[in-house]
Amino acid sequence: MNVKGKAERTKQFIIEQSAPIFNAKGIAGTTIYDILAATKMAKGGIYGNFENKEAISIASVDFLFGKMSAKAYSVMSKEKTAVKKLFAFINLRENPLVPFIEGGCPILNFGVDSDNTNPIVKNKVKAMIEGSMASFIDILKQGIASGELSAQLNPEEYCLKVLVMLEGATLISRVTDSVKPMHTVIKMLKSELRSFEIKQK
Repeated sequence: MNVKGKAERTKQFIIEQSAPIFNAKGIAGTTIYDILAATKMAKGGIYGNFENKEAISIASVDFLFGKMSAKAYSVMSKEKTAVKKLFAFINLRENPLVPFIEGGCPILNFGVDSDNTNPIVKNKVKAMIEGSMASFIDILKQGIASGELSAQLNPEEYCLKVLVMLEGATLISRVTDSVKPMHTVIKMLKSELRSFEIKQK
C-alpha cells in the first residue's frame, strides 16, 4: 500500500513539474532533458513511472485541463445568477500576459500544437471545448428558464462566441504584449449578455 502510494506520488510529481513545460514549449518542443531538469530526477526514475515522453505529455494535458476546469468551477460556483457565473469565467481570462495557468491557456496551446500531428491530444482538446460549451449552455438555459434572461438569447451561439473570442484575444494579446485586445473583447461579451437580462421589478 505504501509502495503504491509512493509510486503514485512520484508520478504526480513528475506530471506537475512537466505540465508547465509542455504547456509553454509544446509537446514536440519539450525534451526529456527538460523534464529531467525540472524534476531533478534520473532517467531511470522517469521511465520507471512512464513508458515514454508521450505518456508524460498526455498525463500533463489531462492535469492541466483538470486544473483549468477546477478553477472555472471554483469561481463560477460562488455566483448565484447565470450572468454572474459567465462573467466569473470570462474574468479568469482578463490578463493573458499573467495567465492563471503557467504557460498560458492549454486549450489554445495544445490545440495549435496538436492539430494534424497528435490525434490523441487533439481529441482531448476537442472534449475540453465541448465540455465547456455544454456547461455554459446549460447555465444560460437555466437563466432563461428562471426568467433572468430573455428567450431571445441563443445560448449555443453566445457560448461559441465566448470561447472563440476569448481564445482569439488571448493569442493577439500575447503576440502584441498588450491586454487591450482581451479587455475590448470582454467588454463586448459582457455588454451583449447584459442586453438579454430581464430587469427584475
